[in-house]
Amino acid sequence: MHEMSLAMAAIDLAAEQASLRGFNKVTALWLEVGSFSCVDPDTIAFCFEAAAKGTVAQGAQLYFQHKAAEAWCYDCNNTVTLTERGQACPECGGYKLRVAQGNSLRITDIEVS
Repeated sequence: MHEMSLAMAAIDLAAEQASLRGFNKVTALWLEVGSFSCVDPDTIAFCFEAAAKGTVAQGAQLYFQHKAAEAWCYDCNNTVTLTERGQACPECGGYKLRVAQGNSLRITDIEVS
């Protein structure tokens, strides 16, 4: 379950940033989840709650922002939105695609007090 290590890393990053700026409580965290990231938001939320116990992020709200996958098509020279891995370009039907975004997980905002 890689979601636990991702949740712990997010808590560590949020705690570090809060400390650097003189805050002692993380109240909310926003995570951008790419549609190709292989991260299940429900599982990461469960892991986040468990991993945050006893940290500055205990009780923090977790919000998810979903990011669509986009790819560059070498056949038609367009940036296209994809709904699943392995699909053809929705513009030209080609398969020469390079995923440009949508395969990552990142913190976009941290709320502190």
